[in-house]
Amino acid sequence: MVELGQAQILAKRQVEIPVLYRGHDLGIGSRADILVAECLLLELKTVDEFVTVHLAQMITYLKLLRLKRGFLINFNKTLLKDGIKRVSI
Repeated sequence: MVELGQAQILAKRQVEIPVLYRGHDLGIGSRADILVAECLLLELKTVDEFVTVHLAQMITYLKLLRLKRGFLINFNKTLLKDGIKRVSI
C-alpha cells in the first residue's frame, strides 16, 4: 500500500465484498485484500503452495466485484516472482 501510494496509484485494502441472493443483500461475504485502481484485485497469501481453494476464492471475488483480472501473490517464496499467479476470467 505504501508503494502504491507513493506511485500515486489509487488502491483500497480490505475491500468489502457484498453478497446478493435473488435480490436480497446477505451482508458482507468476505473482504478482498487489495483493489488497485478499481480494476485489479490482489490477494495476498503466505502458504507453501497455492491450492485449488485459493484459485476458487480469487475467481469468486472477481465475479462478485465484476472484475476481470487479479493476481494471487504468495510471500512464502524465496523469489517473489515464483509466488505470483495471474488470474483472468
